Amino acid sequence: MKFEITVDDVEAVAIGAGILGTGGGGDPYLESIQLRRELKKYGAQQLIDPKMVKEDELMAVVGMIGAPTAGIEKLQEGTELVRAVRLLEDHLDQKFDAIVIAEIGGANSMGPLIAGLQAGIPTVDGDGMGRAFPELQMSTFLFHGDVEVTPLAMVEAGKGSVVIPTTIDALWSERLARNLATSMGATAGLAGVVLTGKQVRDYCVPYTMSLAFNLGDRVLQARAHGEDVSEVIASSLGGKVQLRGKIIDVFRRTTRGFARGNLTIEGFGGAVPRLEIDFQNEFLVAKQDGEVVATVPDMICIVAEETGEPISTERLHYGTRVSVLVVPGAAALKTPEALRVVGPSAFGYDIKFKPLPGDLPDNGEVFGRGRISF
Repeated sequence: MKFEITVDDVEAVAIGAGILGTGGGGDPYLESIQLRRELKKYGAQQLIDPKMVKEDELMAVVGMIGAPTAGIEKLQEGTELVRAVRLLEDHLDQKFDAIVIAEIGGANSMGPLIAGLQAGIPTVDGDGMGRAFPELQMSTFLFHGDVEVTPLAMVEAGKGSVVIPTTIDALWSERLARNLATSMGATAGLAGVVLTGKQVRDYCVPYTMSLAFNLGDRVLQARAHGEDVSEVIASSLGGKVQLRGKIIDVFRRTTRGFARGNLTIEGFGGAVPRLEIDFQNEFLVAKQDGEVVATVPDMICIVAEETGEPISTERLHYGTRVSVLVVPGAAALKTPEALRVVGPSAFGYDIKFKPLPGDLPDNGEVFGRGRISF
């Protein structure tokens, strides 16, 4: 059963995916403009149900790799992802039946829709993270040992391209790809992690594009009706508003292909609590008055306090009034195998993961709404 994304849906998808990106995935503004243009040119982009794909269908995971901060200064040419897909097809001498979203975060949720339109194939309604993570090996497709990252195809905004045929393991694939992306200007289009339909059915976080749309649509409704948008977002995802306040300090640097740093938010009100958040493309650990309140793989989301507009790590600025939301991550990210790759220790923290109550909705529903249907 197929569904579709139209021009009218882009704003909602951008808002929802920006929130789910937990600060990463890239600011979706420019990709939203391009996606609208491609939808007007090609028509609606088809989404396919990850639970209904055929076992022998062949699919590739696609997304941009690099530092989100680089995307502000180095604009994409617009065909990086589809060129990476075609390069990988040429290397394999096989055609792909569909495109899989690497991460349902910010701009990286839009790119696979654009690539699908340009390639003339559908996009799967699901991804490998249920959020955004900074490194290639941090994917539900790779937790089980029967899926390889390589071969990988990478292209830059110009004519540069490369195929990585094989590596020792997923971590080495990340290191090589990260260095190549840095050499390409800190950002590049990537296609890899070739999957069968069965592997997509078994391992993807399902219906996250539907979740992004429904969440963004709910935000637009809340704005129109004067609701507390931050509270609407938090309750829609089974989380809570941890703090409302003002950013009083930001330290950020682009290094080794990542945007790394930390920020401090001072709360409104008499007690004036403070929240400190570390990030590596995505928000990783939040401490309120020195006590850990949330860590990866659960989600730390920052939105504009009044509008609920998601704020990515490259858009953090002193003085911005924000709400910090803490939201439970997808169930697939909390297994012992997954936590070795995406838990706090994977980022160098000596912190035991204490999950927030519940899990990210896994059926695309927000406030009782079902999957996208038109």
